Amino acid sequence: MLFVKKMGRLGFIIFLLSTLLQTVLLADEPSLPRKEEYLKPISIALKVDWPKNKTVNIVCHGHSVPSGYFQTPLVDTFNAYPHLLHRGLKERFEFAVINVIVTGIGGDASESGASRFVSDVLNHKPDLITIDYGLNDRGIGLERAKVAWESMIVAALSSKIPLILLTPTPDQSSKLNDPQDPLNQHAKQIVELANKYHLALVDSLELFKAEISKGTSLPDLMSQINHPNRKGHDIVAAGLLSWFP
Repeated sequence: MLFVKKMGRLGFIIFLLSTLLQTVLLADEPSLPRKEEYLKPISIALKVDWPKNKTVNIVCHGHSVPSGYFQTPLVDTFNAYPHLLHRGLKERFEFAVINVIVTGIGGDASESGASRFVSDVLNHKPDLITIDYGLNDRGIGLERAKVAWESMIVAALSSKIPLILLTPTPDQSSKLNDPQDPLNQHAKQIVELANKYHLALVDSLELFKAEISKGTSLPDLMSQINHPNRKGHDIVAAGLLSWFP
């Protein structure tokens, strides 16, 4: 009360309004969700045992990397991150019935992915969707890629389905330390979209860079110039699993 008397009633009211306005503005700022909260409903569902449990469907949408292409044309499904995600979840949630459905197509970019999003992704009635197109989107450019990504994001959110966006895994021909390199530009745009729509993010490109900074050479994480090997997929899978509280 002494604080209020010193400020005066008008000053105190202005102070309260200013604090409230700052709170509202901060709440509206683009940001990533909290890891301990975003997928909490799914984690709770995964802990329920029979007979009250339900099947949880996770769809991994994208191009050749989630499809499991290693040294093309070899498809090493069981060492690719969708399968590693599946295994990691089953190790944690032993009573859960989980389907991890891969809707990736080798060579696809996000425009094609967006055109088949309803027929190939939403038709599975997913509880969670991951999107990974940045590597191939260099072929269509930032503007077209943004339109396609936002189309998929809006469609999923309209159906109240949570998303995890992934930045691209590396391409050995890219200049990873150059912010203007197209791979970095597309990664930056994906991060911005995750913040704008308050979505989960696995920044695969930064995770690979962090591993390289520890002394691992990029070729040791790759099966060919633009496809990760098992070690590389492990990095992405760990990033995905970190979102399940």
